[in-house]
Formats: sequence, structure tokens, C-alpha cells
Amino acid sequence: MFVAVVSLGVAAPDAARKPVVIAPGVTIAGVPVGGKMSEAARTRVEAAFGRPLRLQFRDKRWRISPRYLGASAGIDSAVASALLAPPRTQVRLRVSSAQPRIRRYVNRLDRLFSYEPVNAQVVGVAGGRPQFTEAKTGLTVEKDGMAKAITRALASTNRRRPIELIVSSVEPRVTPANYGPVVIIHRGSNRLSLFDGPTLVRRFGVATGSSEYPTPLGNHSIATKQMNPWWVPPPDSEWAKDAKPIPPGPGNPLGTRWMGLSAPLVGIHGTPDAASIGYSASHGCIRMRVPEAEWLFEQVNVGTPVLIVPA
Repeated sequence: MFVAVVSLGVAAPDAARKPVVIAPGVTIAGVPVGGKMSEAARTRVEAAFGRPLRLQFRDKRWRISPRYLGASAGIDSAVASALLAPPRTQVRLRVSSAQPRIRRYVNRLDRLFSYEPVNAQVVGVAGGRPQFTEAKTGLTVEKDGMAKAITRALASTNRRRPIELIVSSVEPRVTPANYGPVVIIHRGSNRLSLFDGPTLVRRFGVATGSSEYPTPLGNHSIATKQMNPWWVPPPDSEWAKDAKPIPPGPGNPLGTRWMGLSAPLVGIHGTPDAASIGYSASHGCIRMRVPEAEWLFEQVNVGTPVLIVPA
């Protein structure tokens, strides 16, 4: 008697199973991973995410790595989702950005590329008019905008276009056009000219210092303003050694207004002696008719340039 032995077959071991691959057309954050096994897909997405960000400003180009910015991505989770996804699914990659590190980097960009505006300054006189240095526009990095642009670029794993540095102009506060009052005193011709920036406002006859006590040439400024001032004898002055202080009033040699200059013991003031106007007759100060000194007093400020030139 023979017994028939029937082979029922043996199940294949796990190692012989067909590998699980991602369905065709599946992408993770735009990175194609269709047809790939999990490890190969992970490697591809890691490489795409780890590419440096490219930044540019004018003729400068540079790169910065996501790791330096403290960014990380949930690649394992995205690959797991891709393995279960039907064909042509676009799987999202969750990117975490370390905002404090991005902000620190943006602050560094600000220090590297920003610069302050330069205000115009009076430097002298040419052709009877004040001459100014050029006012220059400054630059500042738009920090909020740059932080957002970098955060968006980190999330765009597959397509990272160059990031243009976001900046804005900072206009100078002072230009020749809005400079304000400038006083020019022509010592030789005993004239005082008031300018509003480069524009002439008004001219006056004045008295300036005698040859023994000349009005000092150069670039000065108004250091103090006083209404109804006392006249106090200048210390160590031979010509005033026996004089006494004079209170405000009709006999005060300073008139009703005093505009003291940064040049020691020199100022612009009114005078009760209007006959001296047009001559070199003072002890160094610039004398004006009282009403004209009162008018000028209202037009100038402490710090107003006073340029005294020979002609």
C-alpha cells in the first residue's frame, strides 16, 4: 500500500517579500519620492531640506544653512505618510524654525548692511552764500520682513529661490533745503546776511570790531540768547577795567537782545549807538539797530551757524 504525499507548499520568508515602495508620483514638500523605499526617500528629502539658503543684496551673494538657523523638519513622519499615500499625493513636510536664532541672524545682517543717514552741514561761504556738505541717505534692513522671508524659504524645501535682502531707505533729517537759519557776517563790508538754508532772507548793515579789537573770523555758532540782557564788563579787558555792570534799559550798550557766539566774549546785539552801524567800531561784537536785532533774535536758535568772513 502506497501513501501519496502531497506537497502543500511553504510560505516565503519575510526577507523574500517584495519591498514596500512609495506609490508613483508622490512628493514630499515638492520632492519626488515615488517608487522609492523609505530610506531612499528619507535621504532625498533630507538632502533637499539641508540645502543652504541663498541670499543676495546688490552684487553680494552668500549662503546660510538651515541647521545654523536652528530649523528642523519632520522627515520621518512625512515618509511614513508617503508610504501610505495613493499615487500623485503631495505630502506636506512640517518644518520647525527657531525664531530666536533667525532673529539673531537678521540682526547680524542689519549690523552688516545698515548705515546711518548723513545730515548736511555748513562748511563755509562761497559767493556770499553758505556752502553745505552733501546729505546722504541711509539704509536699514527690514527685520520683520527678512525674518518672514527666511522662515518661508525654510519651508520651501524643493524650490529655494534666492532671498533678496529686504531694506528701506532712511532719509537724512537735515538737508541744505531744510537746514534752517544761517548767519553770514561780512566783516570788511559790515554786512550781516540771514539765510534759510541756501536762500537769502534778509541783509542788514552792522558794526564790527575795530582794528584793535577785530571780530574773529571763522565758523562759529550762537551759544546763548538773552532778552533784555545785563552788560557785564569783560574780565581782563583793559578798556573796561573801571566799568560797572549796566542793567537792562535805554542806556544798555547791548540794546534789548544778546545772541552770544561760541567765540569767547563775542556776540550779536542791538546798540543804542546807531551811528556806528556801517563801521568797524566795536570791541569785537556785531552791533545791529535795536529793532533789527529784535527781529533777528526771533529767527535764529541756539546752535545756528554764524560764519564770519573777511570781505
